Amino acid sequence: MPERLVPMLLDLWTPLMILWITLPPCIYAAPLDQSQGAVSGSRLELNRLSEEQRILNRSKRGWVWNQMFVLEEFSGPEPILVGRLHTDLDPGSKKIKYILSGDGAGTIFQINDITGDIHAIKRLDREEKAEYTLTAQAVDWETNKPLEPPSEFIIKVQDINDNAPEFLNGPYHATVPEMSILGTSVTNVTATDADDPVYGNSAKLVYSILEGQPYFSIEPETAIIKTALPNMDREAKEEYVVVIQAKDMGGHSGGLSGTTTLTVTLTDVNDNPPKFAQSLYHFSVPEDVVLGTAIGRVKANDQDIGENAQSSYDIIDGDGTALFEITSDAQAQDGIIRLRKPLDFETKKSYTLKVEAANVHIDPRFSSRGPFKDTATVKIVVEDADEPPVFSSPTYLLEVHENAALNSVIGQVTARDPDITSSPIRFSIDRHTDLERQFNINADDGKITLATPLDRELSVWHNITIIATEIRNHSQISRVPVAIKVLDVNDNAPEFASEYEAFLCENGKPGQVIQTVSAMDKDEPKNGHYFLYSLLPEMANNPNFTIKKNEDNSLSIMAKHNGFNRQKQEVYLLPIVISDSGSPPLSSTSTLTIRVCGCSTDGVVQSCNVEAYVLPIGLSMGALIAILACIILLLVIVVLFVTLRRHKNEPLIIKDDEDVRENIIRYDDEGGGEEDTEAFDIATLQNPDGINGFLPRKDIKPDLQFMPRQGLAPVPNGVDVDEFINVRLHEADNDPTAPPYDSIQIYGYEGRGSVAGSLSSLESTTSDSDQNFDYLSDWGPRFKRLGELYSVGESDKET
Repeated sequence: MPERLVPMLLDLWTPLMILWITLPPCIYAAPLDQSQGAVSGSRLELNRLSEEQRILNRSKRGWVWNQMFVLEEFSGPEPILVGRLHTDLDPGSKKIKYILSGDGAGTIFQINDITGDIHAIKRLDREEKAEYTLTAQAVDWETNKPLEPPSEFIIKVQDINDNAPEFLNGPYHATVPEMSILGTSVTNVTATDADDPVYGNSAKLVYSILEGQPYFSIEPETAIIKTALPNMDREAKEEYVVVIQAKDMGGHSGGLSGTTTLTVTLTDVNDNPPKFAQSLYHFSVPEDVVLGTAIGRVKANDQDIGENAQSSYDIIDGDGTALFEITSDAQAQDGIIRLRKPLDFETKKSYTLKVEAANVHIDPRFSSRGPFKDTATVKIVVEDADEPPVFSSPTYLLEVHENAALNSVIGQVTARDPDITSSPIRFSIDRHTDLERQFNINADDGKITLATPLDRELSVWHNITIIATEIRNHSQISRVPVAIKVLDVNDNAPEFASEYEAFLCENGKPGQVIQTVSAMDKDEPKNGHYFLYSLLPEMANNPNFTIKKNEDNSLSIMAKHNGFNRQKQEVYLLPIVISDSGSPPLSSTSTLTIRVCGCSTDGVVQSCNVEAYVLPIGLSMGALIAILACIILLLVIVVLFVTLRRHKNEPLIIKDDEDVRENIIRYDDEGGGEEDTEAFDIATLQNPDGINGFLPRKDIKPDLQFMPRQGLAPVPNGVDVDEFINVRLHEADNDPTAPPYDSIQIYGYEGRGSVAGSLSSLESTTSDSDQNFDYLSDWGPRFKRLGELYSVGESDKET
């Protein structure tokens, strides 16, 4: 059995292998005939397999696929046939239905479910989508059951040249230095083509220059732009516009193209030297111009720009190099000529300078073009001006002795007019510098004289200012400082350096130094002061004290003996004569006071008063002072205590019994009778307005302490009572110690010149006329008491 099966299998596999090998070329050839709607592929499958074949266990796929192709942008009247699907399971009985799914199925691609033909029903654009992946499947027409598993295949959109190249980054700008050599790279540009770069030449670009020749060239494939001419000069033309074209299809005819512009700017290099606009410049300047003033400007033009045009200016020659200087202005690129030293028309009237301008930044590549510098001549003319007087010296130093006589000449200043006209000069002193008017000056010759006496000990230096004025033009003035030094003369006698007071111990020893004194002299010594000390001639043999000159120019006073006693003599006066070494020498007498004191055993002074002897033994002065302080403190405490006690016993309202003026008090108060003494203070009703003028509050403690007012004095005849009342009213309104209730003060005054006279009884106590008040008893019991009161007053007066 097996031997017979092997030849059968060999016969069966041979045609299958031949078909498997020959099928792919047919499929690949299909796209070439798509215009005729050729079928793109076929399918073969064994329908009935013998048992022997199944034993081999070899299963093959039911579909054999490859890629299908369709041209983009096809817009014919009928849908374009893309390809045909067919399976060998189809016996032609139309029982098989083809189904298509995937990208664009039903919208872009449509399949004939009977024949398997696939058509494109819309125009395709490869730049939008280059390929579509679809799935094909054969099912039973009636049951829709799959006859084979689904299989994927790809439909690729075949490109055509329908997109022109584009410069996405254009227009372009580039720079290149001027004077560059041939072939210097400028920049490169890039164009893009949306067509398929793999299929055909639709995306193969070639570059060229449409405008911009012969200055620039471009590499056809790399699009690198280079200079086509050497030494292009920026000063001749700075900017170039180049039109560049990119063409597809390798640059052949029929290809599409796109263009862009490239603006090329030549950058500057220092290839031009500076050049003065003129070879000779003329300037004029007044002779009195201020130092540092700009006299003129010169400029060297440079065709370059920026730092390549910067030039520095220098004066390289001329007769005014010491008087003038030139600086460079970086903004204006010119040179500024300034004055360094004063000019004098009378000395020199013109100057000639040679000025050079040179580039600051030099490019060595162009050094062969010559020196990058230029020169010009500057002529400066000095103009005459009316100048102020000129002193012979900028400052003067004069010396004068302090004992110089008044109106004596101290010194002289001189000045002249530098102008050709030579105006006379008048001199004066600026009195703001000589407020005390100690000096004068001769207005014609400038001699300075002494106006008031000098004292070197008060002021050593005097600084004044002399003014020189032209007589013909008073606006032309000059000033010069004059320093006058006062020289010393020996006009001050020496004296003690300070007030000395010596203390001598009663238990001192002979020869003991009591005091060391020194002297001073207000005069100025050249080699230091040297003093001579002595006693008065009449006290040369002083029995108590002697003197000794020390090496340090001081003097020591010593006691001749011991046993000094305060009770016998407490103070000794010792006159000392002090002489200086001046010429002529001067002397003065200074008196030293020597007090005799009680001292301890070690020489410490304890007491210098005679009263110390009557004090108890062992009681020091400090103890006495402490005891005295305690006594004073006790006295103060006692006085305060008495004052407080007295203040406490004072009544609430102070009443002056001597004031007999009537006071009428009206009040509405019904009390508890005569026995009721607690309702109010009867003293207040007796004297509500305070006769003494001061009503202190006893119930509260005042915050501030005020001085009590003076009591109200009786009003004499002829006094203006209106003014008196106003004064008292003002005092009552501003007195914080007044009682907290209203008071009524009644003054019986009818005014001056009244014919009827006064009706008041206030002055009855001072009247000389006799008054009888007995008639008041006849008026009834109510006035009887009043009459008795006045009768008592009259009887008291007579008594």
